[in-house]
Amino acid sequence: MSDKLTTIRSQIDALDKRLVRLLSARARFAQRIGGLKQGFVYRPEREAQILRRVAQANRGPLSDSALQRLFTEIMSACRSLEDHMTVAYLGPEGTFSQEAALKHFGGLAATVPCASIDDAFRQVETGAAGYGVVPVENSTEGAIGRTLDLLLTTPAKVCGEVMLAVRQCLMSKARSRSDIRKVYSHTQSLAQCQQWLARHLPHAERIAVVSNAEAARRAARERHAAAIGSKTAAALYDLDLLARNIEDEAKNTTRFLVIAEHDAAPSGKDKTSLIMSTRNVPGAMHELLTPLAVNQVSMTRLESRPARTGLWEYVFYVDVEGHRQEAHVAKALSELERKASFVKNLGSYPAAV
Repeated sequence: MSDKLTTIRSQIDALDKRLVRLLSARARFAQRIGGLKQGFVYRPEREAQILRRVAQANRGPLSDSALQRLFTEIMSACRSLEDHMTVAYLGPEGTFSQEAALKHFGGLAATVPCASIDDAFRQVETGAAGYGVVPVENSTEGAIGRTLDLLLTTPAKVCGEVMLAVRQCLMSKARSRSDIRKVYSHTQSLAQCQQWLARHLPHAERIAVVSNAEAARRAARERHAAAIGSKTAAALYDLDLLARNIEDEAKNTTRFLVIAEHDAAPSGKDKTSLIMSTRNVPGAMHELLTPLAVNQVSMTRLESRPARTGLWEYVFYVDVEGHRQEAHVAKALSELERKASFVKNLGSYPAAV
């Protein structure tokens, strides 16, 4: 048994040496590409294509998601050799927004925690950060209104999206759930866990704060308080995990958008996001969406929101499949612009891998 184990370990050591050589060769190519590139170092469409090919080539035993996370980190390391890149996210450290930023850009991207979604947009708009990661909708609680409002007015484009499975945890300094008198968390997280809280902590006061990380910070200072948030937040603030996966919906997922000065070139599997409005007359909405149907452009999302320009006026947030440069999408958008009273193209970007 020991001889067999030694042989296998020797084979692993040999593979590790080969991996180091291959990774170093890849990094040198990345440096050369950095010298040839004009404009932006981060190419969303290129990285999405790489991650898709990784999944297609995978034969196990590692899962597709595990391999894609490894390659995300490889690309993050290689990208750091080309140029410095900063990513703003809704902070402080320990939020799901930070997890989404790290999932998308890798651990070697320089990240900047922001006090609000507004600040994350502002960092990108002023050039203080090249990219921003902002939550836009949750599968349980729906759209993030503030993000939608800011998308209407920002000059920034959408260049990517991130789908993050949200696993909520109850964390505290208290020894047991029976000692908890109040629960801190973000409004969205409290809503995502309301049934669990009603069953297990019916008498605890629920207090909404600006972020789950802020909730963890407060819980760490109060003996009879708890917070709802990620495992990362529990570790950062030295809190014990009293319960895991307490979200009411097992498939609870938050979608984040990546905003920047630019959108993305075609990757082969893309989305385009739009904001539009129409006159408040019978049949106007049907007429507005007709160009999408006629040109066989699939709509994946339709969200309405008050326009704040007058009584009962609305803007519509629409996501469609395809890139704005694809012929059928371009034709549909051109026709739509002629019919709508207002259209804003937020950008085209790779669909989340």
